[in-house]
Amino acid sequence: MPVAPEGYAAVNPFIITRRAEALLEFLIDVFGAAERPDARTVDTDGLLLHAEVALGGSTIAVADRKSDWPFMPSLLQVWVDNLDETLTAARGRGATIVTEPTPFFGDTFSRFRDPWDNLWWVYQHDPSAVVDWRSEAGSSEVEPDETAWAPTPELTYIHETLLTAMAELRDRG
Repeated sequence: MPVAPEGYAAVNPFIITRRAEALLEFLIDVFGAAERPDARTVDTDGLLLHAEVALGGSTIAVADRKSDWPFMPSLLQVWVDNLDETLTAARGRGATIVTEPTPFFGDTFSRFRDPWDNLWWVYQHDPSAVVDWRSEAGSSEVEPDETAWAPTPELTYIHETLLTAMAELRDRG
């Protein structure tokens, strides 16, 4: 495993978006992220070139999208201590809940689209739950080339809401 500097994970997301300052405020308000002021860099055109927030053991970098850069929504996974509070805060900041809280292999899973059209997979872990995803998916032994999942109502709902959300992602300006 690569050694990352303190405060960084081996992999950290970088979100390029419009109105990056507002996204930073969203991350602070919704997830309790903490900005790293020493990482803030503004480009000669006045756009935010680089900023960072710490969230758990990860760093999320954020920058403003230049006018000739393509729309690139981010897809991110976040673990939270209180899913209901997180979703309430996200709604309050303009997010749309895509997948309502749903039991998912011993945890609770939800998904929302933020006002920048980033899609967030949000989980609340239940440390007391011990779940073997293979048995819950209908098979205690999974062959190496077997990738199908059993269509339980929860998994079907999670899958369908993802398909819908992905089809709705748009550059809104």
